[in-house]
Amino acid sequence: MSLNSPGRPAGSPLVVLADDLSGAAECAAVLPGCRRILLDPAAPVRPGETPVIDLDSRRRTPAGAARLVAQATGRHAATGARLLKKADSLLRGHLAAETSEFAAGASGLVVAPAVPAAGRTVRDGVVRLHGVPLHHTEAWRAEAGPVPRSVAEALGRADMTVLTLDQVRAGATHLGGSLRSALARGAPVVCDAETDADLDAVAEAVLGLPHTVRMVGAGGLTAALGRRCGPVAPRTGPGRAPAAPRPVVVVVGTAHPGAVAQIAQLTLHGARHSALSAESLLGPGGDGEHPTARARAVLEGAPVSVLSISGTRAVDPSAAPRLARALARSVAAVLPEDADLVLTGGETARHVLDELAVTTLLPVGQVHHGAVHCRTVDGREVVTRPGGFGGPDSLLRMVGALRTDRGRAVQEPYASDGGPR
Repeated sequence: MSLNSPGRPAGSPLVVLADDLSGAAECAAVLPGCRRILLDPAAPVRPGETPVIDLDSRRRTPAGAARLVAQATGRHAATGARLLKKADSLLRGHLAAETSEFAAGASGLVVAPAVPAAGRTVRDGVVRLHGVPLHHTEAWRAEAGPVPRSVAEALGRADMTVLTLDQVRAGATHLGGSLRSALARGAPVVCDAETDADLDAVAEAVLGLPHTVRMVGAGGLTAALGRRCGPVAPRTGPGRAPAAPRPVVVVVGTAHPGAVAQIAQLTLHGARHSALSAESLLGPGGDGEHPTARARAVLEGAPVSVLSISGTRAVDPSAAPRLARALARSVAAVLPEDADLVLTGGETARHVLDELAVTTLLPVGQVHHGAVHCRTVDGREVVTRPGGFGGPDSLLRMVGALRTDRGRAVQEPYASDGGPR
């Protein structure tokens, strides 16, 4: 896929570098030309391909994340591709370290982390969640560090230029000129955005700049770039068409409070649920039963089963990576070969797929905003979703897609009204 606007010659192919799996899948679902999500950063990219590459850098140290980004950026910049670094819309992860490496050698950097469809906007360079400045919300309650008060603070760049909503909405010619003038001063530019139309304007303006200008953004900017290439058509991949629905295993690795209500919806519809304690996961036998045995018991013979981490005790955020890894191991050890998967939380999803030796996902479509339906090359269905996304019926819809739509595409692109169509 080449990103170009009507009346312009075909542009450079786009390569998206993501910091976690759920974000990678979110981007792949809204790019018409994306046919593969690569979990191996060193995997070869086909000529003209628009891959989304999960660098899995969120769970690394800042130095380790920076090395991964530097290697991938250098490799793909050398091909003449236009590069987008997918960042968390709430500024989590190693944003400063990764962005510093990503910007090295670029002729400019444009940052636009808004995702209006999820209530995540940017005004005056400050990320807002449903209109409330990020640093006045509880969105960072599970993060180890202090919440950044602005995009510039998250990037560690006091010299950033902010293009306000008035500048973004001033028209294509004016916005393009503002971007060129700001980039000429040598500092990164952050663009305010509160609507999809704002992001469309930013995407159009950036595509009018040399491909050596790089972008940092979330799913909203990626979707805007995708809209420059037309609607996302339903995609299919290799799959099996059994006579009866296959079992579905739901793995909930998020600490988001909404997960409790989402699991409750599933159990009301007959799903079997087991919450594994942090104590048993981090030290098997701590609650009297090994987590793998608990996992086996809940999965055995169940059409739909749910495994989560018990929220009865507060867990040190520093233990979250070990919990996600332990949960993934417990699931993978007993997962039936014919089971499909629903995975919430990018780190948990990546751990589960690593345990199953999955290195490529084939995007099919969206169940709802952020919940992305994929297939593995051997035909297992997988739906991933960031931990904090979705309403109370999110998991129910994700499971329903696999139970009723196996072998067919599930497609609900981003809607302009902020919700799925």
